[in-house]
Amino acid sequence: MSPKTADPALRMALVEHAARLLAEEGGGALTLRRLAREVETSTMAVYTHFGGMDELRREVRQEAFNRLAAHLGSVRPSRDPVFDLGLLGWAYCANAFENPALYRVMFMEPLHGLGPADGRGTFDVLVGFIEAAARAGRFRPDNATGQAQQVWSMTHGVVALRLVDLLSIGDALETLFDGSLNLFIGFGDSAAAARRSMNRARKAIISGMTVDG
Repeated sequence: MSPKTADPALRMALVEHAARLLAEEGGGALTLRRLAREVETSTMAVYTHFGGMDELRREVRQEAFNRLAAHLGSVRPSRDPVFDLGLLGWAYCANAFENPALYRVMFMEPLHGLGPADGRGTFDVLVGFIEAAARAGRFRPDNATGQAQQVWSMTHGVVALRLVDLLSIGDALETLFDGSLNLFIGFGDSAAAARRSMNRARKAIISGMTVDG
């Protein structure tokens, strides 16, 4: 790829339009000519920026995981790990609401033909926050990976319902927090402590909410 002809804005436009085609119409819709027409560029632009369609497909998934990682990375550990988990759950949701096509490519479309992507680290972030809650004595020192899978599955369900307009933003937040509260109490936190932490997280999220609902 020649640095003289590469255009970062065009590269990202190709990624985002490719993600939309994959999410809305499936893998068969993503062709070289269709994508070039959607972005109003030449077919050569795909080769200039990615080397070909296979590389573009891989880049779509990688960009999706990169954006998720950035959202999760915005949550900094505090003295209250359950509060942190509340913020982390909403960061996951906010990423999906802001990047719905990329989210669908990550977690709601068949992976065949999309190529590998480095996404394990995003799950490990959640495991790490759960382990922090166990170290703080809030959760039982149990199977953090299994607990993380439960939290992820519940959060993904909230996202999926919101993305098809079955939940408003407000309903999504309340459903996420009610589900999280039940899980965290089940993981060993006291009901009173869990509610205090989650109420703090809810207030922090509402005060800074920028996603329209």
